[in-house]
Amino acid sequence: MKKLTFYIVDVFAEKKYAGNQLAVFREAKELSGDEMQQIARETNFSESTFILKDEPRDGGYDVRIFTPREEVPFAGHPTLGTAHIIRNEILAGKTDELALNLKVGKIPVTFSKDGYSWMKQIEPEFGKQHPAETLAAIIGLPAAEIDGRYPVQEVSTGLPFFIVPLKTMAALKSAKIDRDKYFTFIKDSWAKGILVFCPETHETRNDISVRVFVDFFGVPEDPATGSGNGCLAGYLVKHGYFGKDRIDIRSEQGYEIGRPSLLLLRAGREGTGINISVGGKSVIVAKGDFI
Repeated sequence: MKKLTFYIVDVFAEKKYAGNQLAVFREAKELSGDEMQQIARETNFSESTFILKDEPRDGGYDVRIFTPREEVPFAGHPTLGTAHIIRNEILAGKTDELALNLKVGKIPVTFSKDGYSWMKQIEPEFGKQHPAETLAAIIGLPAAEIDGRYPVQEVSTGLPFFIVPLKTMAALKSAKIDRDKYFTFIKDSWAKGILVFCPETHETRNDISVRVFVDFFGVPEDPATGSGNGCLAGYLVKHGYFGKDRIDIRSEQGYEIGRPSLLLLRAGREGTGINISVGGKSVIVAKGDFI
């Protein structure tokens, strides 16, 4: 295997050493999928990404995304973090928009002057609804802690999640996955990750607080999940959580595991569908050679 240039990026981070860590590798076209998986397991971040070539193809850059356990068709913080590397390290900051060719399709990313980048996610797909008691048992909470005004539902914008509405911050902090029940439940399910959220927040300027559990992919708890928050944005609009058809909110995540993260969620009804964009900042913390 040839020497690879790589970067460590903190994504959905307002400063270094926050947000979600990402390893990004350049010019990786000669690597096999098995070699990429081995490297992702070695870095052991929630995800690692591989830019196959420094040149675009069909208007986008070919990128593959791996968790420590397997390749995934889409993930949010890898999309924004990889786009940040392409813009600033490959293109020297000379563009305000680009696209990534992912397994799920072409994902456009735009860059604003305030330092935030935005990805437009694909149309949300709403799957099965589940009894509150079922998910409550898996996350170790009484069913009464789940907000019965809204459904527990599987939602996907490229990677499906169970969306679970909780009533309070106390419940959010207390959530703990029962791994035996979790793996039994997801064995035959569409979604594998669980996103719990509540309307109380650690920071007063934020609108919603989130935790995400994705042990199926080798990540017991994720500090910042762009794909899951995109699903959440669609869910909030579809079910009128904020009482309107359009949202522009601040979602916090990662506080319970010492990686405070901020995700900006914009979504609204467009005809019969829902338009979703997720934004955040990325910070490069390291660059080197993988040998």
